[in-house]
Amino acid sequence: MSLPTPRGPLTANRPLADLTWLRVGGPADWLFQPADLDDLTGFLQALDPAQPVFPMGVGSNLIVRDGGLHAVVIRLGRGFNSIAIEGDRVIAGAAALDAQVARRAAEAGLDLTFLRTIPGSIGGAVRMNAGCYGAYVADHCVEVAAVNRAGERVRLTQGELGFAYRHSALPADWIVTSATFTAARAEPAALEAKMAEQLARRDASQPVKERSAGSTFRNPAGYSSTGKADDSQELKAWALIDRAGLRGARRGGAQMSEKHPNFLINTGGASAADLEGLGEEVRKRVFQHTGLLLEWEIMRVGEAAPSSGLTSENNSTV
Repeated sequence: MSLPTPRGPLTANRPLADLTWLRVGGPADWLFQPADLDDLTGFLQALDPAQPVFPMGVGSNLIVRDGGLHAVVIRLGRGFNSIAIEGDRVIAGAAALDAQVARRAAEAGLDLTFLRTIPGSIGGAVRMNAGCYGAYVADHCVEVAAVNRAGERVRLTQGELGFAYRHSALPADWIVTSATFTAARAEPAALEAKMAEQLARRDASQPVKERSAGSTFRNPAGYSSTGKADDSQELKAWALIDRAGLRGARRGGAQMSEKHPNFLINTGGASAADLEGLGEEVRKRVFQHTGLLLEWEIMRVGEAAPSSGLTSENNSTV
């Protein structure tokens, strides 16, 4: 299948492992890095509608399977990382890092401090309604600009985004290009102190120096596999994993962190199959132990290697 010729780099058979925090996975059929918004829209308008596309941020919440990704992976870069302050609003490009948006907002006396310890970029934060310390993107995001698969520019209001826990209603092949947030005013010095305290809490409890992709599983919604309400106050994924005796569990080069058992880490030399296989074993063992089925928070995409024994689930593949 022939592809349009954009102004930004378009690379065939591009390995993706070095673009993800876990450093695993096979190649994409194509990697496209648009030069600007016009380049992105023009490329999608000219691209065969049958060609799958996959928007990729900085790879902080992603496992690319070892067989690679049969799609055009679209990764936004320098032309999409602007941060602007307009009154009590912060307009951030999708490629802007969450932490940088929090810092810039704080300098302007606007409280988006919850973004400071969230790994990744704004596009991914919007797509998964990222949150921390009791605040979520849904609490602050009032509008999102995106480009749909047909190359049309669209704007979505907060109500149209369908935010839920670790979820938005954005179609998988739409590319977020920017997001607008509102924030309460506070003294910049107080916001800096708040972020410093958050960082200290994170560093004390999470394996920040290890190769990970953040939280592996979502906290359960409070229901067992039978649909019966669970009244437990300990519905934290890490606690369920710990109670099942899986803190530090290993498979090949993959390990559930000793420091925080809901962090899946690549200790060195892990394959995507090692990481996903360990995660699936954890899900199985926690279910056997508690009757609760953990849901992945890390996105898994692409084709499993034939020798891995894993299957590519419909809800996580392109």
